[in-house]
Amino acid sequence: MTTTVAPVTNTVTDAGLKGEERTDISEQSSTDLLSAADIPWNLVIWNDPVNLMSYVSYVFQSYFGYSEAKSNKLMLEVHKKGRSIVAYGGKEQVEQHAVAMHGYGLWATVEKASSSGDGRGRKGGARG
Repeated sequence: MTTTVAPVTNTVTDAGLKGEERTDISEQSSTDLLSAADIPWNLVIWNDPVNLMSYVSYVFQSYFGYSEAKSNKLMLEVHKKGRSIVAYGGKEQVEQHAVAMHGYGLWATVEKASSSGDGRGRKGGARG
């Protein structure tokens, strides 16, 4: 929840203080509505018959800055399970990652993060 504080200048007109000015602080609270940009999104990399496993690992290291161990773990997940969530965050950020992955020749999609508690639904993620 965010709070905006805005000074408001009023002229006091009672008790013989006409024309005297004072400043009131007015607070306005926004509601807890989430926009599409606030909801966590996942970047999913899919297995494909074209790219070598070593290349997929290289892309994860060079683009996301992941360690060799993490890159290899994610690459093996893509290879064995057919897909892997390699990054998460705001929709626009994750869409930019997907476009970058397409530039590397990888199959990538964007999906809403589930609230399953697997740690992938948090804001932030790779390159955040």
